[in-house]
Amino acid sequence: MKHRVFITREIPEEGLKLIRNFCDADIWLGELPPSKEILADKVKGIDGLLCLLTDTIDHIVIEAAGPQLKVISNFAVGCNNIDIKFCNERGIPVGNTPGVLTETTADLAFALLLSSARRITDGSNYIKTDRWKTWGPELLLGVDI
Repeated sequence: MKHRVFITREIPEEGLKLIRNFCDADIWLGELPPSKEILADKVKGIDGLLCLLTDTIDHIVIEAAGPQLKVISNFAVGCNNIDIKFCNERGIPVGNTPGVLTETTADLAFALLLSSARRITDGSNYIKTDRWKTWGPELLLGVDI
């Protein structure tokens, strides 16, 4: 018999495949996170929980799952949304994905720097409001990084 797992949102298919190979997975398909009441109901009797940083996993949710809950995994770098102290008291290991967004965060920061320096949003808005007529030497002049 496979372990029962509740996943609070759809994650990339590659990860779902791994879980489905070893577990009976119930996946919340809503665009928004499940409410606290729905979450407490969905976790009843599960062996594992895969949550996201938008889910508050406190003592109420953990107790609602029941004593058979074996593990909680957070699809996030940290685990501020999980009551770690209560998990420790219950002997429930908590996992996360440290470092997974390091390069992505750096890429985004650089993209924002370039966008700001080159006035990408200003230029887009200028065109959308039908103000652009022709090129000019001082028009939306940006700066080098």
